[in-house]
Amino acid sequence: MQLRNYFLLSALSCVMALNAQNPIVQTFFTADPAPMVHDGTVYLYTSHDEDETVDNFFTMYDWRCYSSKDMVNWTDHGVVASLKNFTWMDKTNGAWAPQCIERNGKFYLYVPIHGEGIAVLVSDSPTGPFSDPLGKRLIESDHIWQDIDPTVAIDDDGQALLYWGNPQLWYVKLNEDMISYDRTVGQNGIVTVEMTAAAFGSKEGRDGKKGTTYTEGPWFYKRNDIYYMVYAAEGIPEYISYSTAPSAEGPWTYRGIIMERAPQLAFTNHAGIIDFSGNSYIFYHDQDLSEGEGFKRSVSVEQFSYNDDGSIPLITPTKEGVKESVAHLNPFRKVEAETIAWSEGLKTMRDNKTGVYLSNIDNGEFIKVRSVDFGKGARRFKAGVASASTGGKIEIRLGAVDGELLGVCEVTNTGGWQNWVVQSCKVKKMKGVHDLFFVFRGTEDTLFNFDWWQFK
Repeated sequence: MQLRNYFLLSALSCVMALNAQNPIVQTFFTADPAPMVHDGTVYLYTSHDEDETVDNFFTMYDWRCYSSKDMVNWTDHGVVASLKNFTWMDKTNGAWAPQCIERNGKFYLYVPIHGEGIAVLVSDSPTGPFSDPLGKRLIESDHIWQDIDPTVAIDDDGQALLYWGNPQLWYVKLNEDMISYDRTVGQNGIVTVEMTAAAFGSKEGRDGKKGTTYTEGPWFYKRNDIYYMVYAAEGIPEYISYSTAPSAEGPWTYRGIIMERAPQLAFTNHAGIIDFSGNSYIFYHDQDLSEGEGFKRSVSVEQFSYNDDGSIPLITPTKEGVKESVAHLNPFRKVEAETIAWSEGLKTMRDNKTGVYLSNIDNGEFIKVRSVDFGKGARRFKAGVASASTGGKIEIRLGAVDGELLGVCEVTNTGGWQNWVVQSCKVKKMKGVHDLFFVFRGTEDTLFNFDWWQFK
């Protein structure tokens, strides 16, 4: 009886994993989500918790980027910036919560470096490469250890504001170049926000004194005529709250809790909110993928609807995440193999010539791609692969890892892990929209690398 229950629980866990959407990245630990909508695509910038935690503290060396056109499949663009971008300091850890914004065809990535304050990087592309235009930190203040978690938005009149801070909230008015700020306001350009209970709620401090619920992780944006400041509250563990204002500079009014503490959430949190394709989404991070390790976090997302008055409802974190795609994936165009809705056991790597590709592929591992539109049908499949081992197979299945087998693409030894070739196979003709699974089979520990795929 106990053995039977074990198998039932194992089967149930497998079904739950296959139906899961959260966390949205399984190949790496990601945190501090910063979504940006640009040209019909959501670009998601994240910090990156390393697989190996050093000194029982956040171990973070770089920033990553993912993108999606449908909110269910996410393409990995790899590391787009790291602490190595900044030659003016020798910090080797502390690549904390970023945010990116576009202006006049340039992309500005604001990054906090723990103990070094806030810096800025610039690129001609949302996925980099980014470079350091200043050769020094952007924010020049006396509280660099508290200068973390930058959030930026451009108001309707063209004025950009950069907010940040823990446990205080500050802002500057950025100049149009986005890499300098107006020094005629506040204290040498830095404005200190008044932290009152009316603005950010009230809590009992450790010293018995009253304080506000604001802690860190601000997310600043405007929607319709309302300015929002979403933030990580209280702690530890933190939850997510928000305030609103009639202007970008306040005054702020506390509005309440967005996401309460939950077992799967990490002891920190950091939210990012966007509207995309007619829907509203909140990104946050949890510790579900690492099974409770607070220094190994993962980004998740939920769809929600604002109330009629613009207020944000209480949102519950779920394993299912976004239930419906906002667009279908076209399998007749070349699709990057690192475009994934869910994966098991895989990593991605990046090569200067090839770009990002799937690696560390072992027997039984798989990727899931959601909402694939085969239209009137497909009869052939091809893939860009490389292998220095005996290779393996790509099983092409519908709906599940053990779903209908459409075909099997053989991957042989190509003469090297970077020696890319095209392998192809016939598939059963399929029509309509389906979730697609690529299940990897073979006898060795590392089978092959997988760069792209396409149906004909």
